[in-house]
Amino acid sequence: MIKHLTLGASILALAACSPSDPKSDPVPAAEQAAVATPAEIHERLIVLDSHLDTPANFSKPDFDIMADNPSKLGQVQVDLPKMKRGGLDGGFWVIFTPQGPLDAASYEAAKNAALHRSDEIIQMVESHPDNFELAYTADDAARIVGDGKRVVYQSIENSYPLGTDISMLQTFYDKGVRLIGPVHFRDNQFADSSTDLEANDYGGLSPLGEELIREANRLGMMIDGSHAADSTVEDIMAISTTPIFLSHTGVRALYDHPRNVTDELLKKVADDGGVIQINAYGSYIDDLEPTPERKAAIEAIQEEYAEAMKEGLTDEQMAEFRERYEAIDAEFPPPMSTFDVFMDQMLYALKLVGPDHVGMGADWDGGGGVEGMEDVSFLPKVTARLLEEGYTEEDLEKIWSGNMLRVMREVEAAKEQ
Repeated sequence: MIKHLTLGASILALAACSPSDPKSDPVPAAEQAAVATPAEIHERLIVLDSHLDTPANFSKPDFDIMADNPSKLGQVQVDLPKMKRGGLDGGFWVIFTPQGPLDAASYEAAKNAALHRSDEIIQMVESHPDNFELAYTADDAARIVGDGKRVVYQSIENSYPLGTDISMLQTFYDKGVRLIGPVHFRDNQFADSSTDLEANDYGGLSPLGEELIREANRLGMMIDGSHAADSTVEDIMAISTTPIFLSHTGVRALYDHPRNVTDELLKKVADDGGVIQINAYGSYIDDLEPTPERKAAIEAIQEEYAEAMKEGLTDEQMAEFRERYEAIDAEFPPPMSTFDVFMDQMLYALKLVGPDHVGMGADWDGGGGVEGMEDVSFLPKVTARLLEEGYTEEDLEKIWSGNMLRVMREVEAAKEQ
C-alpha cells in the first residue's frame, strides 16, 4: 500500500485519464494543490520527527506500541494508532542514557544499558514486521513508507555509554545507529553541555570529543548538536566534514534558555548546510512558573536523589525516581506552554534561515508536547498552520522530512568507502 494517494487527488486523476490509458493526461500539480485540503497535503507528505524518546516506554508493562495508550504529556505520546491519526511516518527513535560518573565501572554500566535499549528497539520492530521497519539510509524512508510501514531510525542521545573507547561507535553503527549526540544535560568526557552551568570543562569539545566527530564522519553518522554548549556546536562545525544537525532545539531570541540557539549561531548552522528541528519542550520555549506546591515537591525529590545522581542512578533508582516524579505530575500538574508558542518558535526559525534548514523534533515522550499538541496525533495542525502562513507543499516536504534526509544523504556520500 502506497501512502499519500488522497481521495481528492484520486478522483481528479480518474477524471483526467482515459479508460484505455490510465496514465494519460495527468492532472497538473498546481491544479491538485488548488483542491487539496491541509489534511490531504499532510497525508501525502513523508512526515518524520527527529527525536522520539518512545523506546524509554518499551520496558514498561502497561505500554503497548500497537495500542492506543492513554496520553500523558511528555511521557506517553507515540504509539501506532496515534502515529496513524497524526500521519507520523516515523523518525529517529532514541537510545538515551542519563549522565553518570566518568569512571570505568560507570562507563561499562552505561554501555550495557545503551546496547540493551538498542536491542529493545530492534525487538519492537521484529515483533511487528507488518507495521515497522528498521531504516539505515536516507533512501530507506520513502521505500518503507511506500510499503505502508513506519520508519525506525536509531539515534544516540548522550555518547556517555561509549566511555573512552571510540571504537564502540562502530558497534552501534552496525546495530543501525545513524545519529549521535556527544553530550546531554551535564558535561561529559566528550564535550561541554549547554545546561551544565557550574563549569565548562573544555570550552567546547574535548580531545576525545574531536576523535568522536572524526569517527562519526568516517562511519557516515549524522552529528547532533542538541544539548551541546554553543562552543561545542562551533567546534563540531569546525571539525566535521558534514553539516551539523540539531535534533530537538529552540531559538533563544524568543526565549532565553541555554538549550536554545542564538540567531547568530543558527545562521552559522544554516550556512554550514545544517538543520534545526524545533523542540516542543515547554520549559525550553516558554517562561513557565510552577505552583509553589509543585516547586516544593520537585525540590524535595531532587534533594533526596542529589547524591545518588552524582554517582549515577541504578536502573531501580531511575524507575523509582520516575514513578515518584509522575506522582508529582498527577498531584501538581506542570504548567504547559501552548501550540501558538511552539509555532512562534518554528515560524521565527523559518523566517531567519528559511525552509531549507528547519524541521520538527518535538521531544515526544521525553518531556515535549504543549497545550493543543499533546501527542503526535495533533501533527496535522502544524501543516495547516504553515499553509496558512503561506508556506507551500514543497516547503512542507522539506520541513517534515526532506531537510533531515538531505543531511543524511550528504553524510552517507562523505563517509569513508
